[in-house]
Amino acid sequence: MNKPVMKNELPLNFEELKKAANRTSNWRERLEAVEELGQWKHEETMKLLTRIMENDTVYKVQETAFQKLKAFGEGVRLPAQKKGDLIKGATKALVRIKKSLPKGHTFEEFKEKLQKMRSDIYDTYEGEKGADFDQWLENTWASL
Repeated sequence: MNKPVMKNELPLNFEELKKAANRTSNWRERLEAVEELGQWKHEETMKLLTRIMENDTVYKVQETAFQKLKAFGEGVRLPAQKKGDLIKGATKALVRIKKSLPKGHTFEEFKEKLQKMRSDIYDTYEGEKGADFDQWLENTWASL
């Protein structure tokens, strides 16, 4: 792992990293941004990492931000993993999407429409559930 560089330096691509860290529809980009931000010990990067650690919807991203801040010697505590809806109103949105499809639609049609209409929900739960995402989504779809 790279050692943090001088405290007073910001990465040259800080604005790009900040945008990537705020991109709600792509948890992988947020994770990559956290990895890179964690190599620069600067007030701005540490503020951004703290916000991500406290508020990101994907726990893996929160954990990574926590690890980076801890490596900088910050006295931080990892927030508890959220239970229930990771995004407010997610269940309602899933119900609306299911109702918008014709009767007898397939799970694949539901999954595709969710990805198009609510990429934030799709991405967050995909990041959170990992390999279990398809099974979780199919069970959720069946129970709506």
